[in-house]
Amino acid sequence: MSATQTAPAIAPRSERFKDLQKTLVLVKPDAVARGLIGNIVGRFETRGLAIRGMKLIQMDSSLAGKLYAPHEGKPFYNDLVSYMTSGPIVCLCVEGVNAIPIVRTMMGATNPVEAAPGTIRGDFAQRLDCNCVHGSDSPESAERELPIFFGEGEILSYDPAHTFKL
Repeated sequence: MSATQTAPAIAPRSERFKDLQKTLVLVKPDAVARGLIGNIVGRFETRGLAIRGMKLIQMDSSLAGKLYAPHEGKPFYNDLVSYMTSGPIVCLCVEGVNAIPIVRTMMGATNPVEAAPGTIRGDFAQRLDCNCVHGSDSPESAERELPIFFGEGEILSYDPAHTFKL
């Protein structure tokens, strides 16, 4: 394209892509404590997923109770809440085409012993109870979980740099 030509108008992402999904990812206390935030976030960006929201928080038992409400009453519930409130976590809203199944595949099996090499848990997780990441397992879960961590105005929409008009 010459300097005198104008760039074609680029439609918004929601119009350009079908099956665009947002999902929650949490970098859990063990991964934060081990300095793995950049490695984990970088994997999602390298894959082409967009970070639409991100923050470092200290989860309290009330917030953990909201997130893990579907597991209340199960034998592991109290230990899970205790673990998730034991240190800071990083909350992410990740967006992309088919983001939910892609993120789930990238995370690997919940049990690190069963997680394939190359997955986040396969490469970084050491124990079942300290498995580095949480991700929404369905569109319904993402819809329920994202508002627990992100309020209005905290999930941003933007086009990648290569689509900017100058």
